[in-house]
Amino acid sequence: MSINQTSIEEIKTRIDIEEVVSDFVSLKRKGQNLWACCPFHDEKTPSFSVAPTKGIFKCFGCGKAGDAIEFVKEIEGLNYIEAMRYLGKKYGIQLEEVEDTPEELVQQSLRESLFIVLGFAKDYFHDLLLNQSEGQSIGLSYFRERGYNQQIIKDFELGYSLDRWDGFLVEALEMGYTKKTLAAAGLIIEKEEKTYDRFRGRVMFPI
Repeated sequence: MSINQTSIEEIKTRIDIEEVVSDFVSLKRKGQNLWACCPFHDEKTPSFSVAPTKGIFKCFGCGKAGDAIEFVKEIEGLNYIEAMRYLGKKYGIQLEEVEDTPEELVQQSLRESLFIVLGFAKDYFHDLLLNQSEGQSIGLSYFRERGYNQQIIKDFELGYSLDRWDGFLVEALEMGYTKKTLAAAGLIIEKEEKTYDRFRGRVMFPI
């Protein structure tokens, strides 16, 4: 199931990000933008910004950012279609939903698989940084020498990849992920009947 492009454009035209975010967060205006403590992580100093003229939000503490649709997805734990339904109901817009073609269903399944495996990779590299001796001695030292404190490292979920050819690959295969999905996500390299980790012995910045 997907939403007709005309309905999507109507919602994007009608929604007011300040109005949407204000349903969940108390915003205070400073200059052109609005500010608040981030609803996605604990903080005492406001680092969550909404730019009404651009229709976007960004937290300078945890890095979450996007438009009103992305905000609703994050704050309510919804997928894209559910977020669009939420906004359609809020603004009184009747959404036209259409059945996906077989090709579209395949693409949607692939996107979901990539999202899941990238989340696994992020957690894997972050855990290595904090809890593995190589990650601590090399990765943590690298970040601390450059002024990254523990809170920043945790908020941005920074990581470290072991200096091994297949450390991540072996772990991912054991968790049930396929080489096809790992390669599609750009996490491994398959070359001349050899398969190995793309990232080795380096600090990791998830995006």
